[in-house]
Amino acid sequence: MPVRIAPTLAGMATYPFVQLEEARRRLVAEGVDVIDFGKGDPNEPTDPSIRQALVAAVPERAPYPLAAGLPELREAAAGWCRRRFGVDLDPGTELVPTYGSKEAIFSLAQVVVDPASEKRVVAYGEPAYPVYERGALFAGAEVRTLPLLRENGFLPDLGVLDERTAIVWVNYPHNPTGAVAPLSFYERLAELAERLDFVIASDEAYSELWFDEPPASALQVADRSRVIVFQTLSKRSSMTGYRSGFVAAPAEVIAALKAYRPTVGTAPQEFVQRASVVAWDDERHVVETRARYAAKRDVLLPVLAALGWEVVASDATMYLWVAVPDAEALVERLLARGVLVAPGSFFGPSGEGYIRFALVPTLAECERAAAILAEL
Repeated sequence: MPVRIAPTLAGMATYPFVQLEEARRRLVAEGVDVIDFGKGDPNEPTDPSIRQALVAAVPERAPYPLAAGLPELREAAAGWCRRRFGVDLDPGTELVPTYGSKEAIFSLAQVVVDPASEKRVVAYGEPAYPVYERGALFAGAEVRTLPLLRENGFLPDLGVLDERTAIVWVNYPHNPTGAVAPLSFYERLAELAERLDFVIASDEAYSELWFDEPPASALQVADRSRVIVFQTLSKRSSMTGYRSGFVAAPAEVIAALKAYRPTVGTAPQEFVQRASVVAWDDERHVVETRARYAAKRDVLLPVLAALGWEVVASDATMYLWVAVPDAEALVERLLARGVLVAPGSFFGPSGEGYIRFALVPTLAECERAAAILAEL
């Protein structure tokens, strides 16, 4: 008799980006030189000062890191929030370092949702990063999707939320569309959170990858007593493999996270934390990273326009969200030419009719991809 697997896991489809990686490996094995716009894993170099700080911090013996994180890192994260958003956070009670943001996003429902209560709905915008839904399901919560439509600026309809809501996930700048949310949207959401008694979980992984104007943060609302923000160095500082981020939240939420996190053992290694201090304290490398993404974007926009494909939203992030005819067939057509993109349907039903380009290949690869696209 086979071993029983948890039904929540057994019932899930393959993680979408696993499918993309399998497609890429298959083509590479066939000798195809793949230009991979599929997965949003930056190929940009991590700044030398950050790498040097990591090496310098590796000790002869590395003990278990503490869930609360190094005081120096909490201070650095608080200082960055002050400089970037004009928000004062108590580094001792309103911040906790995390192992990137994905694990913290996944586990939030386990910390703040009672699956035995009526108030167990986790709502999230769709198309979406799949971890909001998966984390909620593993926590025994009930999920509700909020379609993000072009005619609404890819903002959710907040009027459908009710008293059963426990968490509302928002993600701006948005993956996959690249849409941004104004501060007025966060203010409306904060007022509703107070009235209906839910928490706002704001995934701001892409807040530093913008092209014209720096986006707002949920931390900037007048009343942030129900606001939980997830930040990471993965995209801002091209440090995906370092796994380093933080959660900023009211003191009672941070206390709950500090109580929860030692059980699952997800504190970043201390040498990574020390490198992270350098990353949060430096903006020069972030400015350079934005310039590289802008250059790659500028290479692709003209050829996409010439093809009659409409780039929609895409005001920030590392993504281009492109409205195309017969998206699924087009993905296969591009794949046959060695250009890998993500179908919008990977991110939910509202992604139908779109494809997503992640601007992670090199500038030279983007130029080669543009030449391939021009010949379609």
